[in-house]
Amino acid sequence: MDLGLKNKIAFVAASSQGLGKSVALELAQEEAQVIICGRNEDQLGKTRKEIEKQTGRELLAISGDLSVAEERKQIISKTLEVHKKIDILVTNSGGPPSGKFEDFKEKDWDNTYHQLLSSAVGLINGFLPGMKAQRWGRIITITSMAVKQPIKGLILSNAVRASVVGLMKTLANDLGQYNITVNNVMPGYTKTPRLKKMIENNPSFQAGKADIPLGRFARPEEFASAVAFLASERASYITGVSLAVDGGWIKGVF
Repeated sequence: MDLGLKNKIAFVAASSQGLGKSVALELAQEEAQVIICGRNEDQLGKTRKEIEKQTGRELLAISGDLSVAEERKQIISKTLEVHKKIDILVTNSGGPPSGKFEDFKEKDWDNTYHQLLSSAVGLINGFLPGMKAQRWGRIITITSMAVKQPIKGLILSNAVRASVVGLMKTLANDLGQYNITVNNVMPGYTKTPRLKKMIENNPSFQAGKADIPLGRFARPEEFASAVAFLASERASYITGVSLAVDGGWIKGVF
């Protein structure tokens, strides 16, 4: 199936590793022009070389912390200096720490807001004018299945990610007139470095596999394929949805 992504310009946030990296690789394999970013410059460089070697596509890699307003502005500016506009924006961030309500201070909540919500708002503000001008765009946010069914021990993620989904649903209503689709993808338990760390810190997460009807954790490329589809021409009439890629873990009807 031709997804119609050849030479589309795609910015993938937090893409030096984990789910962001898998999405960047998938889009590059579909011959999109991909921009990756991350806080660790060394890791970012390794990821760029790895994806370029696998796909034969040249990537733009920009280091910086998207949760910091000034660094985010610099990342957006550097991107637009090279590409002038963005067709596909994938917002993403690392997950906040696990713990109970009593474990966190006001600073932790502030950090989570900047990490999850403020970073997404800032990126959309930076790249939306170009999408409006060309009357075409894809905005996709990577959140978590926790926005549909809260996960024990992840109160920061459970609370703040839900606000991101509210933002995306509202934007879907507002931006349809510009032929811009806005969707949310909810990864389930996926074999990433973060899941490995979560299991090391709390072995009970390993037991979560028993609650997955497919009986296993997802492979990163399975998640990335869903994102690539939503970014494509084939998904031109899909907007305002929250798509779970969770192996059936979410038990609610809606």
